[in-house]
Amino acid sequence: MGVVTDIRRRARAARLVAAKPWATSARSGKKTVSLFWRIFSLNAAGLVMATALLLGPVTVSTPVLPGEALILLAGLTALLAGNAVVLRIGLAPLQRLSRAMATADLLRPGARPAVAGPAEAAELIATYNTMLDRLQTERAAGAARALQAQERERHRIARELHDEVGQTLTAVLLQLKRVADRAPGELREEVTQAQEATRAGLDEIRRIARRLRPGVLEELGLTSALRSLAAEFTHDGLTVRHRIAAELPPLTAESELVIYRVAQEGLTNTARHSAADRAELRLTPLPDGVELLVRDNGAGLGDATEGAGIRGMRERALLAGATLHVGPAPGRGTDVRLRVPAHTPDATRPPRPAAPGEAVAAPVPVPSAPPDAAPAPQTAPAPAAGREAAAPGGDPPHAPATPGDR
Repeated sequence: MGVVTDIRRRARAARLVAAKPWATSARSGKKTVSLFWRIFSLNAAGLVMATALLLGPVTVSTPVLPGEALILLAGLTALLAGNAVVLRIGLAPLQRLSRAMATADLLRPGARPAVAGPAEAAELIATYNTMLDRLQTERAAGAARALQAQERERHRIARELHDEVGQTLTAVLLQLKRVADRAPGELREEVTQAQEATRAGLDEIRRIARRLRPGVLEELGLTSALRSLAAEFTHDGLTVRHRIAAELPPLTAESELVIYRVAQEGLTNTARHSAADRAELRLTPLPDGVELLVRDNGAGLGDATEGAGIRGMRERALLAGATLHVGPAPGRGTDVRLRVPAHTPDATRPPRPAAPGEAVAAPVPVPSAPPDAAPAPQTAPAPAAGREAAAPGGDPPHAPATPGDR
C-alpha cells in the first residue's frame, strides 16, 4: 500500500504565512519575509517617497527643466528596478519548481528541487516534493504487485502443464508401449516413431515448466541462475559465455527477477533469430546499481520492428525502475543492456508476499516417463569457480516458454 500524506495542514500553514510579514521555514528554521510583504513594502516605500515629494518644498517648474526631468526619470527607474529585482528573487524558486515539474519522470526517481526562497514558495516546493515521494512510493508498490501477479500466473501455468499436459503425455507413452508390444512387425516402426515424438513433447513440457518457474533463482540466487541459464542455451551451434561479478550491490527480489527474465528473453532471441554461434552474458556492478549485457555476433536487428519479446523486456524494465537499451553490438550482432538501480536501505518497496492461500513457491515436479523412456538430460548449474567460462552443453535449442520476437 502507498503512503498517504495529509497536505491540508501545509495548505493552512501557507495561508497563515501570507497574513504575517515574518515566517519560519519548516525545513531550515530560518525566518524569511514572504513574497507578498516584499512586494508590498517596496511599493509602499515608493508611495511614501512620492507623498513626501508632494508635501515637501520641492517643486517642479513649468515647463520641466532638464535637471528635474532627469531626477524624475532616475526615481522611476529605481522604483521599476527595485520591483524587478524583488520579483526576480521572489519568483526564482517558482521557476525552479516549474522546470522540475516539466522534467519530472514518475517512472524513475530523480532529484528534487531545493526547498528555498520566500515562505510561500518554500512551502509549495515542499508540498510538491511530498507529492512526488508519495506517487513514486505508490508506483513502486504497484510495480511490485504487477510483477508478483505475473510470476503467480507463470507458476499457475507451470503447475497446469505438469498436472494436465505432462501426465497426459506420460499416459500416452505408456499406451504406445503396450501397442508396440502387440503390434505386428510392419507397424512397430511407426509406433516407435510416435513414441519418440511423444517423448520429445514431454521433454519440451519439462523445459517450459522450468523456464516458467525458475527454481534455481528462488533456491540458489541470481548468480547461479544466470550461470544455469547460460548452460541451458549452450548447444552444438551456440556457445554462451558468462562473466558475473563476484561482488554485486544489494538488489530487491523484483530486480533480480527482472534481470533473470531479461537475460532469458535476450538469449531466447539469440538462439531463435540471430543465427549467431557465440553469445556473452555479463553482469557487472555500477556505482548506483548493476548492468546486464547480453551480446551476440549474429545478424543484428536490421530493419525489423520490435516484437513481443522486446516489448515485454521494456515493460519489465519500467516496472523495476530500470532502463533497457536494445541496439547493434560493436562490429556485428545485437546488444541488450539493462541497467537496474541498487536497493537502498530506505527504499519503500514492499516485500514479495505470497498470494492469499498460496504456499511458498517450490520447484515444479517433473512428470516421470515410462520405464522404457530414456530420461531427459537435466542441465546442472555451472560451477561457481572462475570469473569467465564457457557454459557446458545443455538442452537442445527448443522453443522456450517465454516467446521471443525480434
